[in-house]
Amino acid sequence: MSLADLFDPAPLLADGAMGTLLHTRGYATDSVLERLNLTRPAEIRAIHAAYVEAGVDLLCTNTFAANRLRLGAALAGGDDLRRINEAGARLAREAADQAGRRVLVAGDVGPTGGRLAPYGRLRPAAARAIFAEQVEALGQGGVDLVLCETFADVRELLEAVAAVRDAGGLPVVATMTFTRDDRTLLGESPAQVAARLAEAGADLIGVNCAGGPAQALRLVRAMQRAVPLARLAVKPNAGWPEQIGGRLAYPATPAYFADYARQFAEEGVVLIGGCCGTTPEHTAAMRAALDECSSGAVTAPAGAGPSVGSTRAADSPGGRRQVGVPDAGESRSLADRLRAGEFVVTVEMSPPKGLNMQALLAGAQLLREAGAAAINVADSPRARMRMSPWALCHLIRAEVGLDTVLHFPLRGRNVLRVQGDLLAAHALGIRNLFAVMGDPTAIGDHPGAMDAFDLVPSGLIRLVKQGLNAGVDLAGAGLDEPTSFFVGCALNLAAGDADKEFRSLRKKLDAGADFVLTQPVYDPAGARAFLRRHEESHGPLEVPLIAGVLPLWGERHAAFLHNEVPGISIPEPLRARVARGGRDEGRRIAVEIATELRAFAQGVYLMPPFARWDMAGEIIEALR
Repeated sequence: MSLADLFDPAPLLADGAMGTLLHTRGYATDSVLERLNLTRPAEIRAIHAAYVEAGVDLLCTNTFAANRLRLGAALAGGDDLRRINEAGARLAREAADQAGRRVLVAGDVGPTGGRLAPYGRLRPAAARAIFAEQVEALGQGGVDLVLCETFADVRELLEAVAAVRDAGGLPVVATMTFTRDDRTLLGESPAQVAARLAEAGADLIGVNCAGGPAQALRLVRAMQRAVPLARLAVKPNAGWPEQIGGRLAYPATPAYFADYARQFAEEGVVLIGGCCGTTPEHTAAMRAALDECSSGAVTAPAGAGPSVGSTRAADSPGGRRQVGVPDAGESRSLADRLRAGEFVVTVEMSPPKGLNMQALLAGAQLLREAGAAAINVADSPRARMRMSPWALCHLIRAEVGLDTVLHFPLRGRNVLRVQGDLLAAHALGIRNLFAVMGDPTAIGDHPGAMDAFDLVPSGLIRLVKQGLNAGVDLAGAGLDEPTSFFVGCALNLAAGDADKEFRSLRKKLDAGADFVLTQPVYDPAGARAFLRRHEESHGPLEVPLIAGVLPLWGERHAAFLHNEVPGISIPEPLRARVARGGRDEGRRIAVEIATELRAFAQGVYLMPPFARWDMAGEIIEALR
């Protein structure tokens, strides 16, 4: 069958995750799932059948890691590798043949599990031989095409494509995974990847895994601009995962995937599916959306819901009276403002990836004039490489005259570096710290970076408040003079396990935390109930609470946060409002939420989307 015949009509709908469903059935994340083709064939066939029932046009075999290098010691004999791949193809084919319509089978080929020279010891020729062995077995099993997916090194993917081309007769789909900064692990852009894959003769090129649909759409558009005639494939994860109870959970809903399936089809993508975290429910939703597109049906807009109301300012749980946003131009410290009982507004900024900080300093000046009390400077947010935040903190204080809060993550820092970094920050005039664990490097643009740590946030707070601020280091040796840090800690007001969150908070408060910053709040009533529950168990919160507010930029932004960012849930009425009113409605919602928060918080911590300092300034002025 020719490539044109395979993808006529387009787009084809591919299946979703295999591993996610097997993990939910109790198989460990480190188990060899491909061996289930031999030991639990009925279970694998049942998962394929569920995707067929959901409406797929293409099934992927359960052979992602079925190569000699990755299976390694799991291979019981010389013929097991071939048997695993042939069985994987056969099980998918059996499910496809039960569909009563055409369903294609793609032989799934993942990376070898080794690193190509010069970054590793695997030679390109050896990698090609490993792929060739697997491709031959899949071909013997009767697959219609080969899908080479989830490659992080384009050079390795090129070897896989070459192995399929050398085998002859089978079309090849080649997809890469990218970091949060839309680059491969070795720094290639989607345009560079697209050009190299097209030149190598891949029949379809595209993106899989990585982040959620929003990033995938951005990446395939970049590929399309680079190679306008390329046929494109996309299989995104169901958002960025979070670990819950020892398992990975993905936030993107089937409805969210359906919306993006329409957009992928409009962009001309010819193969659309899902990767980690997607299920037959996601697939069925995409099937319905694609069918609507082909029939010209239009989905009705989301219904309206009740708006978020505002309440009058009141005494906080700790008895502090809210007294209003500080006047623009004041330069008192954040600690002084909080001790005086003022309602403060702080705003988050991320340091630049390069050396130019002029735009950030201009934004800080705007925020100072609007009445911000401090700038929160993040450190490597989402584990992405950026300038160390001390420099931006120092320049904002020196050139803008505005106080700062230095985010201080602990991943990748041993106790020597922690103490040295703290002394350096203090020498630069930085007095406010926010103690956090930090994002794991595995989700960032340098996933191989060291992720070890010696301290957790409560330990850092104790080190600072009971050690450095008392004039001694962790070993008990005296300093020439004590530091004077004002230290904050994190709190999730929407934590699924409230008791666990309370235990963590109490450790930080017992260690000496001076204030609390929270994650974004979209349900003020729920946040207040969470604090009441804490008060019932542990008494009123003894320190100022500064609640997070992340304004919504529009319908897409709200959908992205709700579906792809772990820990954020936006009520449907708010999503419906911003869908109708766009960024202006998002700003109004932020003001309403912040106004409600004044009833029990001593400030808000604004996180303006896309560096829109003007939006943050408007919100601050509205709160005055």
